[in-house]
Amino acid sequence: MTTAPNLQIRASGVTAEQLDAYSALLGKVFGDAPKFTREALAWRYRDNPDGQVVGFDAWDGERLVAHYVTCPTTARIGGASVRGLLSLNTATDPDYAGQGLFTRLAQATYAAGADAGHGFVMGVANANSTPGFLKKLDFQLVAPLEAGLLLRRPQRFEAAAADFRIDWTPRRLAWRLANPASAYGVRDRDGLTVISAPTHLPLVTCVGFVSEGLVEPGGAAGLASLFIGLEPRVNLAALGFLRLPQRLRPSPLNLIYRRLGDPALESLDPTDTAIGFLDFDPY
Repeated sequence: MTTAPNLQIRASGVTAEQLDAYSALLGKVFGDAPKFTREALAWRYRDNPDGQVVGFDAWDGERLVAHYVTCPTTARIGGASVRGLLSLNTATDPDYAGQGLFTRLAQATYAAGADAGHGFVMGVANANSTPGFLKKLDFQLVAPLEAGLLLRRPQRFEAAAADFRIDWTPRRLAWRLANPASAYGVRDRDGLTVISAPTHLPLVTCVGFVSEGLVEPGGAAGLASLFIGLEPRVNLAALGFLRLPQRLRPSPLNLIYRRLGDPALESLDPTDTAIGFLDFDPY
């Protein structure tokens, strides 16, 4: 472990040099992946219509040693539109592990987010990272996400809008589907649109649901449908939902949430919260 007491903590940004540094660090920590290329990071960090990333980095001279960003998003909460943040990429160079850098960067990020008027921060954490978010950063564990195969795809929303859901507008959705690291299929139904993305499994696509008419149909639909999330507007059981056994899941996916200020809710009710893969970006 390299001890560096004089690290510089700087706000994250979107210059070409910063994006290259982020790409290199994320690739070093997690392995090369399409989502960590400079092009994909520019799309996610710079081009988001809700705004550029809010985050902080730790530098040892000219060396980036830790990185944490949240991405602006907008949710519908009880009918109101509320600006918030999606906790996304975090990485610490293994040479600098064990120095509490993630906690420092996260605390600075949430303070900056609150100052900028964001009402909440949410994320999907795995088994390793969930305890740190809950114990050190005061997050609520809303619920583990459902994960399983749908034998049928829904035709319509069967319930009123969830009390908490991401507010997908045509502009936001067009940006989301322009992700250079993936390709999507879009199918309109009666009252909703089903959006699918390729997964690591052959012929299996991950599906999510938004209001009908937000984006033009097109693309491949896949044969089998994987759903990951929470969806009170759809009766999953009636669609033949087959939960994946825990042994087939590499890690639990836990929805976490923290209020940063008004008018966000103090906590979320998992039975009245809609979240799907489009909202937290696994594909």
